[in-house]
Amino acid sequence: MEPMTRLRVDTSDFPTASMRQRSMGSRYNVAASKIRSQFTRSLQSLPGKAIRLVNTRDASTPPLSFTFIDGYLYREGVEPPDPSMMQGCGLVPSRFGPTCKPNMGANCGCEYTRSCECLEYARINDARLDVHERQMLRDYEDGAMISLMGLPKRFPYSAKSGLLVSSYLGHRWPIYECNDNCACGPGCKSRVVQKGRTVGLEIFKTKHRGWGLRATENLRQGQFIDTYRGEVITRDEADRRAVRGGKSKDSYLFSLDKFMREGDHRYEIDGEFYGGPTRFINHSCEPNCVVYVVSRDKNNTFLYEIAFFALRDIAAGEELTFDYRDDDGTTDEAGSANETGEGSESGAEEDSIPCLCGAKNCRKWLWK
Repeated sequence: MEPMTRLRVDTSDFPTASMRQRSMGSRYNVAASKIRSQFTRSLQSLPGKAIRLVNTRDASTPPLSFTFIDGYLYREGVEPPDPSMMQGCGLVPSRFGPTCKPNMGANCGCEYTRSCECLEYARINDARLDVHERQMLRDYEDGAMISLMGLPKRFPYSAKSGLLVSSYLGHRWPIYECNDNCACGPGCKSRVVQKGRTVGLEIFKTKHRGWGLRATENLRQGQFIDTYRGEVITRDEADRRAVRGGKSKDSYLFSLDKFMREGDHRYEIDGEFYGGPTRFINHSCEPNCVVYVVSRDKNNTFLYEIAFFALRDIAAGEELTFDYRDDDGTTDEAGSANETGEGSESGAEEDSIPCLCGAKNCRKWLWK
């Protein structure tokens, strides 16, 4: 047997650059896979149809710091609503018409808008106003402290389809839904958003704008998609977070200021670290979605829901978008800097953010 030869290896040049790269790549892939798995498990915990995560663009992962929630998180300084204090409809006889009950309107709940207490501040049906009622409405709009009960209103949804009716799609009237204290029953046609999301969604990596959102099925004009969720904070806390984050930090704030009056202290919804899939909806100057205020408590002007509806028919797989600069006063700075790109045009102000939506009528700038 020949004597064993000892192999001497010079390790002074190890690990080589290629070894380091392969090692780092391997660790990155393992970590990225774990992040995606954790993100997917979190998505599966949400009620409603499945929400998928898709990335065919690169190896990047969703933000690990984000947690999915199925409602609001009320932070310091914000008093959560008390469901028992919500005024319901049909609990006492009405002098304006039949009281609401489950078997009205072909068993679809509330039928008479003049006598439904939940619709007191809903969209007025101008065509049905008489002379006295028109004067009453003018007095109210001039600041008179009078009730709008007895005036004809419009239901927000179609009883058959559950879609927003045309009179609401053409305007941005607040939507008032019934609540758990109402006598109209759970099958009432005025209960859509509160029943939650019924469409399948997909969070996907876009080509130039970070993560986006799309539906996995066709959507009809006026169809409810989902709500915007997050931490409900005071305006002062929102300002503090903005200062800590700096000017270049993405913002995911929605202002609850639809019913603001002078001297009111408004709340904000911050969806940066806690929220739902709508947190990933990108901006477009020509959007296919629109945001509505939805309230189940007509007397609470500080807390309500922000709901996304299809502005037109949307094909499955088409990216969902809304206008970050919505002039309805519902949005504040909601949306990420996915729209910002890597730089700005020459001559633009330092804080200007170019728009990358690609719409024919693009305004070119998100903020300027």
